[in-house]
Amino acid sequence: MTSHRQPAVFAGHGSPMYAIEPNRYTAAWASLGKSLKRPDAILVISAHWVTRGVWVTAMPKPKTIHDFGGFPQALFDIQYPAPGSPALADRVKELLDVPVVLEENEWGIDHGAWSVLKYLYPDANVPVVQLSLDGSLSANEHYELAKKLRPLRDENILILASGNVVHNLRTIHWEEGATPYPWAKEFNDFFVSEMKANHHETLIHWEQFGDAAHLSIPTPEHYWPALYVLAQQEQGEVPKTQVDGIEMGSIGMLTFTIQ
Repeated sequence: MTSHRQPAVFAGHGSPMYAIEPNRYTAAWASLGKSLKRPDAILVISAHWVTRGVWVTAMPKPKTIHDFGGFPQALFDIQYPAPGSPALADRVKELLDVPVVLEENEWGIDHGAWSVLKYLYPDANVPVVQLSLDGSLSANEHYELAKKLRPLRDENILILASGNVVHNLRTIHWEEGATPYPWAKEFNDFFVSEMKANHHETLIHWEQFGDAAHLSIPTPEHYWPALYVLAQQEQGEVPKTQVDGIEMGSIGMLTFTIQ
């Protein structure tokens, strides 16, 4: 990584409970945060904000969104009071060169973002802007859109995408230490291998991998953020696995960087 360029980070965020129950994944996020040059702002692409069209948060003080149910009150009490950055929102709109809605009221920082950010930047003192996932786009269209964000990294903006490469809620086992499903491990290992080989086309067209892929990605919104980080890779840069694992049988916790 050049001295002035920020990396791009994909975090497998897993259960919201990790925000109040630290583990080896959250330790890896905290360690990564300490190793990074402080950015001027962070652009987050979260699996938990899927919209019609492309939206970006543009308010100066985004609210902390608790977009889940059935969890302990301690999780709902968490606040991540990072400032926003209307200037970054405008810059994102300029770079994407597609119709972009500047969101100033309804959204904020959702748990796919703050559950990771609270470990990366616990003081919540770096401005945060969220970019939505347009649910009407194909995987390839998401990848091509993401490539337009590359200049941000040379402007000291950290690009953070949050989702899960393997994410099947219908098959999870809630007990701690559950054995990963063979298909979950198979697809996760495939993703890591192809990522390291710079085979982006294969990962864009993940459906061609077969049953393991379809079981790992029953719906694509948690997978798409990984493509936003792969799309940041430029010549001479390499992907680096920060931490990896399969939790609850079918939730992939891979976190990787492009730098």
